[in-house]
Amino acid sequence: MPQGIGKIKIRLPRTVRKGQVIAVKTLILHPMETGLRTDKKTKKKIPAYYINDVSIYYGGQLITHEDWTIAVSANPFMSFYLKADKEAPLKIVWKDNKGGVYQKTVQITPR
Repeated sequence: MPQGIGKIKIRLPRTVRKGQVIAVKTLILHPMETGLRTDKKTKKKIPAYYINDVSIYYGGQLITHEDWTIAVSANPFMSFYLKADKEAPLKIVWKDNKGGVYQKTVQITPR
């Protein structure tokens, strides 16, 4: 596996008020190969290797699940809005078509 694959960044606002709707921004390092490109040196097809499943949990409860396909760029970036109504962990789990599972959890602490 190439170095750095699966490294995740999650960005939240610096301060969060209870009940505030916040923007969550996240990025994962992943090549997102479609299986349609050809290696210029070997002339062989580069095997498909992409994120195909994303699940987001807030306070242990699944809040959204996404099925992705090959039509997503390398190092995918995603943003979404979340109502920060409780102090709880936010966990994002990314899975790829080769069985890789990458996850990161951050704590949301409304004031």
